[in-house]
Amino acid sequence: MTAVICVLAACQPQDDAAKRSAATPAVAPKPPEAKPPEPVKPPPLPPLFRDIERRTFQFFWDTSNELNGMTPDRYPSRPFASIASVGFALTAYPIGVENGWASRTQAVDRTLVTLRFLKDLPQGPQAEGKAGYKGFYYHFLDMQSGQRYASWVELSSVDTTLLMMGVLFAQSYYDRDEPREKEIRELADTLYKRVDWSFMQKNKPLVAMGWFPESGTIPHDWKGYNEAMMLYILALGSPTHPVKPEAWEVWTRTYGESWGVYQGQEYLTFGPHFGHQYSHVWIDFRGIQDAYMRERGIDYFENSRRATYAQRQYAMENPMKWRDYGENVWGLTASDGPQQTLQEYRGEQRQFRHYSARGVGFRENFDDGTIAPTAAIASLPFAPELVIPATEEMHKRYGEYLYSSYGFLDAFNRSFDYEIPLKSGRIVPGEGWVASDYIGIDQGPILTMIANYRNGFVWEVMKKNPYIREGLLKAGFEGGYLTPKEAPIQIPANADPEAAAARALGTAESRAAQAGEQQDNPPRNQVPK
Repeated sequence: MTAVICVLAACQPQDDAAKRSAATPAVAPKPPEAKPPEPVKPPPLPPLFRDIERRTFQFFWDTSNELNGMTPDRYPSRPFASIASVGFALTAYPIGVENGWASRTQAVDRTLVTLRFLKDLPQGPQAEGKAGYKGFYYHFLDMQSGQRYASWVELSSVDTTLLMMGVLFAQSYYDRDEPREKEIRELADTLYKRVDWSFMQKNKPLVAMGWFPESGTIPHDWKGYNEAMMLYILALGSPTHPVKPEAWEVWTRTYGESWGVYQGQEYLTFGPHFGHQYSHVWIDFRGIQDAYMRERGIDYFENSRRATYAQRQYAMENPMKWRDYGENVWGLTASDGPQQTLQEYRGEQRQFRHYSARGVGFRENFDDGTIAPTAAIASLPFAPELVIPATEEMHKRYGEYLYSSYGFLDAFNRSFDYEIPLKSGRIVPGEGWVASDYIGIDQGPILTMIANYRNGFVWEVMKKNPYIREGLLKAGFEGGYLTPKEAPIQIPANADPEAAAARALGTAESRAAQAGEQQDNPPRNQVPK
């Protein structure tokens, strides 16, 4: 910060008095050196968060099939396994080890069962009797056989990415020189290396969302800003079937109109909050930048922080007048909802949905009053000053029917109390709708992001993985832990040092101001139930 202040100060013209003083032989006293502001200390976590972690870990430990490692998409309805849930489960087991909730031997057992099963599942272009093709896996698999669950299930590129993130996390965590942990590392290598990312490139260099054996490649590519950031990093890092480096350039070029000011925050927007969370579960984006973020003077972590502030501000403004929205009740993402239906609310027809993406921004806007606790809780590393009071508030006000064996149920809607058949969940008299299921891809970010907030656990393990590092470097990320300490920081030839200094100062002042706002206006009702 001292350097920043000095750069800005050097641009100020000297006044006449200063010039006259410089002409006299008297030596002017040296002004005191400006000290950088003290970093804001992260708020401590109240005991409630330890309880949330333990319960959420137990979701993955208890509900996964111990015979094959398949983790259900949702529980207790448990209709099928989700390969994305398996990826989160593989990440959850070491968190359990580190906290003493499972032994390392138990975690190794469960991980080996899972990876062996995945490796041996049949792959091929046939519509039936297969679990995947070209190294990719179908989005949903049968909990027992591990084969494609139904004809409507696609070979999913992004869900395979979530699975592989867990696979590579296991590869880096189990690093001991003993046969079973060595086998984990070898299995992980086999699974990741056989994913043929080029197979999903119908419109190169972009990657398609999926493929059906009945109809071929899905005619939609991963573009715009969303959770596929991690997909491209994995695809770039592949030593066997990589996409070309220009894939990242074209991917960021499709951000299009997503950058702008929304709810008082300037950032790269994406409506459902999972898009600002999933990639950050495994990759620490603090202090590293690609070309796109270097131009804007921030990193993707700061971008997600701003998105979190915007989410909360939207809830405080509450333009649709949903019940209970406010400073400590907020969070829109993909989640369960009450039902696909039109109902009258405050004198007008409103659309409600069952499972759907919900969010606000420049695009992907939909809000039917359904709040998912994961949207707030999994944003803990980005904005703990907002997330801690929101988590405690939701637990205190709704915990009696929303918080149970495995932590927070998936979602709730205080505005929905219509007497109609429900797709899932139940109506609590006087309280509205509440989900009846936990969903794996919402539980996973809760557990992992609390772990990252405590000590950067998942991030630090993943920094050891050479494939992740290679993907980041090929995407053009620089700085932070990607830059060797002995190497000087390279400033682009066309960079404006004054503009960069101003951006850095503005970012620091923005953080300090928002932290100060929280101290001056402490959130109400923070006592856990």
